[in-house]
Amino acid sequence: MYLSNEEEHALNGEYGEALATAYRILVAIGEATNAEKLIQVDWAHVSGVNYNTIGDAGLAFLEEMSKEKVKIRTTINPMGFDPKKPNVDDEFINKQNRILDAYKNMNADLTLTCIPYEVLELPKSKYVSLAESNAAVYTNSLLDYRTNKESALSALASAFTGKAPYSLLRKEEYREPDTNIIVKTELKNELDYGLLGYFAGKVAKNSVSIPNKIDKIWNAKAICAGLGTSGSCGMFTNKEGGEKVEYGKEEREEVLQELSNTDDGDLIIFGSPQLGFQDLNRLAAKIKNKKFKKR
Repeated sequence: MYLSNEEEHALNGEYGEALATAYRILVAIGEATNAEKLIQVDWAHVSGVNYNTIGDAGLAFLEEMSKEKVKIRTTINPMGFDPKKPNVDDEFINKQNRILDAYKNMNADLTLTCIPYEVLELPKSKYVSLAESNAAVYTNSLLDYRTNKESALSALASAFTGKAPYSLLRKEEYREPDTNIIVKTELKNELDYGLLGYFAGKVAKNSVSIPNKIDKIWNAKAICAGLGTSGSCGMFTNKEGGEKVEYGKEEREEVLQELSNTDDGDLIIFGSPQLGFQDLNRLAAKIKNKKFKKR
């Protein structure tokens, strides 16, 4: 993979260990994905924020990296508790706050959202680096951005360098659909779109054709969340192409059973991805004047 002189110097540690670490991550990913070079990106969204997810090792890494400042706009995913109602022990609160301090010291924006495409002002340039899978799929598919499904580490590396490997969904040829989903069953609500997305992610490699019209943001978010979860596929398009695969009542039921791993529960949780303004308005209208029984 080609590196400029400046990139070589950074990789060799001439600009500090944090930048060298970032370039090592990008070069390793670039070589693994057959990237010909690194390209400029103008926005990074990082997913390694929740202490419950990254633990002590992740905290230590972020504190070490926070000696350097990010070079591009950097937004971050939600953290591990609600600061207004923590309901977690003091050790968790302390370590979670240290994670936020590390991001703050890097000059990252403490956005704490997994739906940046819905609640933030987005850059005009099309090349970005997004670690949150639903956000990567959404921006690739509906906003015409160019990002791979990044890890927390690779998105953070892009944040420090302003660079990302020129490979996979950043290249036009990979954005052509390799699989064409022929939908043979009715799509009534978010659950149906989420199940379809999960199925599509399992059968497609990079980009999948789903010709059905998706005219509601909550259905789009559901299909992106499902698609981002089940495989390597990072976008969908309504342009037809690729190998045809049918999705009917039988396939829907198989996916539903795969994801239904419990018959009972103690909580009903809304928001994965997070609920946006339109989602909250819909939910408020549905539960208005309704009463719920506590078991």
